[in-house]
Amino acid sequence: MTRTVNCKKYKKELPGLDQPPYPGPRGQEIYENVSKQAWEEWLDHQKMLINEGQINLTDRDSRKWLNNQMDLFLSGEDYARPTGYTPPEG
Repeated sequence: MTRTVNCKKYKKELPGLDQPPYPGPRGQEIYENVSKQAWEEWLDHQKMLINEGQINLTDRDSRKWLNNQMDLFLSGEDYARPTGYTPPEG
């Protein structure tokens, strides 16, 4: 049986992750409150932000900014998009 969570991004019950994506409390919070769909969408968006914005992940401020964007994205709030980004229809 698939584990479900009340996804904080989509505000409804959806299939959850198979395991926490990070160790520690932050990973556990994501595991308990973010759907698999929302997490996979975040991973795709994160790649786009890193590639299009040429984010340097060795820079502490860049990682902090990216983590903040993750929190915004997964909470269903307004988050950064690359210049000229048009979200997919659906």
